[in-house]
Amino acid sequence: METVRSQMRAGHYRAARDALSMIEARCPTDTNALLAVAECWTHMGRHQAAERASRVAFTLAPRSVEAGYALASALVATGDIDEADKLYGAVIAAAPGDWDAWANRATLRTATADRNHVVAMRDALRGAQSHPQARVALGYALAKELEDLGEYSAAFAHLADAAAVRRSGMRYEVQADVATIDAITAAFSAERLATAPGAVSEPGPIFVVGLPRSGTTLVDRILASHPEVTSLGELQDFALALMQTNADATDKRSLIDRSAAMDHARLGEEYLRRLGELSDTGGFVIDKAPLNYLYIGLIALALPNARIVHVRRGAMDSCYAMFKTLFRMGYPFSYSQDDLASYRLAYARLMDDWRSALPGRMVEIDYEALVVDPEPETRRMIAELGLAWDDACLSPHHNSAPVATASAVQVRSPIHDRSVGLWRRYESELMPLADALRAGGLALETETRR
Repeated sequence: METVRSQMRAGHYRAARDALSMIEARCPTDTNALLAVAECWTHMGRHQAAERASRVAFTLAPRSVEAGYALASALVATGDIDEADKLYGAVIAAAPGDWDAWANRATLRTATADRNHVVAMRDALRGAQSHPQARVALGYALAKELEDLGEYSAAFAHLADAAAVRRSGMRYEVQADVATIDAITAAFSAERLATAPGAVSEPGPIFVVGLPRSGTTLVDRILASHPEVTSLGELQDFALALMQTNADATDKRSLIDRSAAMDHARLGEEYLRRLGELSDTGGFVIDKAPLNYLYIGLIALALPNARIVHVRRGAMDSCYAMFKTLFRMGYPFSYSQDDLASYRLAYARLMDDWRSALPGRMVEIDYEALVVDPEPETRRMIAELGLAWDDACLSPHHNSAPVATASAVQVRSPIHDRSVGLWRRYESELMPLADALRAGGLALETETRR
């Protein structure tokens, strides 16, 4: 399997797919091999293949907690929420200490008075106070279900405790991320970006960028409902192509400096090679890695046929949405109000700089406008991307393609505006965040800076 993982890191996805198919064929009764194969399929965004491999593993070993968990996770991505719910429940019954299963199950449905897990989770949490992982997973799960039930004070108490435990286990300094963003701004000045080639109209990658939980998955699903557009999910390939073409960079700062002066055409070629390995559909393909907003300058320099869609969301709603999400990896700034404020302000500065240096290069979509009145914003976005209108873009919840993000369940429902202004349920608890954002000159409920 290490050979397959090496092929994936190098962007040799066709070879990796062939190898995985061969392993499945040669090891049809090896549960461990099938689970490893399913994990690799997942990393390549092949969620239906991951479901197939994990289902065979589960059929072979129906009492295996690992197989049940893997199949449940694949089913969430492919959209079978009912079966995923049952499987997570079975995992919890067999292994009550599988805290991730508790956390994942809570995200599958809106809790109601008649259907929730609050009592069971409180009982489990009382018996696991000495286990940080349990306090984190159960705390986030309880916060989610209690918020669904309208018990906002209790929800935030669990959320704050879980986030503090999560943050305490990290070696992270938000100022290092802020310094990286400032270094990007310095390296990619307006003068440097003035040399970027003009955008061309031929089909190419569509980068959907923005902070996590800002609406990027919704925009991805809207666009992928268009018959000429295919979503490849949250890829790491632009960052990997950048590192591969700057292999002699010794640290993050040297990578930034080198990337400003590198052969950008070579970077674009390597990235497009990777996309070609992932998909042979041609035409418009979406790369929905939110933090690609860090690379907008490089994207403009390296990929003249790329489209960039920046999804904006009000500062407090976006920060609260991140704060209440237990991310499996990445986004370490999301577990502290102070860190969130520092990062959110740095992000706003960077986006201001991109907007100024690359006028007209981004299509900018406001989440609030999109969910309150979807059709005008959707029509504008489709037109600015150079696509013909298609009515399917107004019904992204009918899109049956797999999705594997923190919003995987929500985007299978019709577009709604119930999350707009949700932070105000916790206005007093979130006052440190609000005060810090105001002090930094950021409006709380729009993207407009004073």
